[in-house]
Amino acid sequence: MKVIVISPEGHDPRESAALGAFLELGLGSYHVRKPTWLKEELEAWILGLPVAWRRRLVLHQHHDLVASLGLLGIHEKDAGPSKRVSTASRSCHDMDSLLSALGKHPYVIFGPVFPSLTKPGYGPEPDYSWADFKKVLASKRVPGGTLVHAIGGITAEVLPHCADLGFDGVAVLGSLWTSADPVASYAELRAVADKLEARSCAA
Repeated sequence: MKVIVISPEGHDPRESAALGAFLELGLGSYHVRKPTWLKEELEAWILGLPVAWRRRLVLHQHHDLVASLGLLGIHEKDAGPSKRVSTASRSCHDMDSLLSALGKHPYVIFGPVFPSLTKPGYGPEPDYSWADFKKVLASKRVPGGTLVHAIGGITAEVLPHCADLGFDGVAVLGSLWTSADPVASYAELRAVADKLEARSCAA
């Protein structure tokens, strides 16, 4: 099971050091989501990181920096027409947007799957049919092989449930950045995800 990490929205003095540790522990992509930052501010922050880290960064804003700085890709919101860029991921919050995104992106982030750890009151609709959703994921081996990652309330404890639903991975934010030790929390998530991946490969 793959694990994506999403950045804190603003400045966090732990972020750069934690990012380095995440990458050493095997993180494949780090989503930089800084909705209030100006382009110049974001660019300066990225330029302050080791150059080797750039190929792991995915931007939610100021997408033109991806090409100029040699970053991994862009992330699109769940709104507006898809740019259909091979390196673009996308957010999806309902079944219609998910179905429309499959086959057009390498992966999508779907949620909230569980109550958010950072947005009180934000979670899945109480009448949401996860049984129907599980059927979609079970049959979603669509052209292009789009992977579907869960977001919202992601902790190490819920990863087995995400795997049982059929998610290919998770995107985590709150359980890391509200933790006293984001690196230890990531390592715990990574260990559970690796066990689930091994179980899936052995099945």
